[in-house]
Amino acid sequence: MAAKKETYTYTEAMKRLEAIVAKIEGNELDIDELGEKLKEAQKLIKFCRDKLYKTDLEIQKMLGEEENG
Repeated sequence: MAAKKETYTYTEAMKRLEAIVAKIEGNELDIDELGEKLKEAQKLIKFCRDKLYKTDLEIQKMLGEEENG
């Protein structure tokens, strides 16, 4: 059975990532939860990185179009 793919906005992903970090820093996770949360954090970091990269490309493209008029 295929896993359901989570869809976040950038803000939602960052809030989720911050919550995971807080739990890790607060020693609120047992070893099994820690492994799962680290995997989730990796996915969230990749999502945020990709979103920032794509947004940067879009901005650069718009700025380039403005300069070329």
